[in-house]
Amino acid sequence: MTAAREPAQDESFSLPRPPAGGWTADDLDELPDLPPHTELIDGGLVFMSPQTRFHTRTIHHLVGALTAQAPEEWEAIGEMTVRLDRRNRPEPDVMVVSVEADTGARQTMFEPEDVLLAVEVVSADSEERDREVKPYKFARAGIPHFWRVEESEGLPVVHVFELDPATRSYGLTGIHRKQLTVDRPFPLDIDLTAVYPRGRRGSG
Repeated sequence: MTAAREPAQDESFSLPRPPAGGWTADDLDELPDLPPHTELIDGGLVFMSPQTRFHTRTIHHLVGALTAQAPEEWEAIGEMTVRLDRRNRPEPDVMVVSVEADTGARQTMFEPEDVLLAVEVVSADSEERDREVKPYKFARAGIPHFWRVEESEGLPVVHVFELDPATRSYGLTGIHRKQLTVDRPFPLDIDLTAVYPRGRRGSG
């Protein structure tokens, strides 16, 4: 048996030290050397663990399907952040956003009013955030539609939620296996079994 190796670190390496009151949404664009896909939740930085094959393939499949079927005023995009408020800037795995919200090639985030749909593909290291924390914050920010995607036998299972504007909370409208067919936020028909090419399937 060999001893676990410590991550290689430069002598000058140090984790960012938060200011009093925590980081703000705008700080994410200014902090140097942050790992890819760093999120801000309640003023704290959240770092993403290496992602599974299922997670990555599901994101790509949903972005492609949503892009192909969205009305021309909307577009699907993966792994960009949304500034919910001063202390929260999460990164949904997939969003459907207004094409008018495009501010150019250097854009790093969207505002809640730009987002029609936010999607989270649940990972082992982020179950509580994906199932509870982030949906709650998306709803409070007024994002109309939310999907939570779970893995079952190597395939995506999509839990579809819609915002109740009166309570600023999501209500479950359906759970979809193998085929996702909905008419809101716009008509969609997505073959969930096609997440793996040529019929191959995996749970990782």
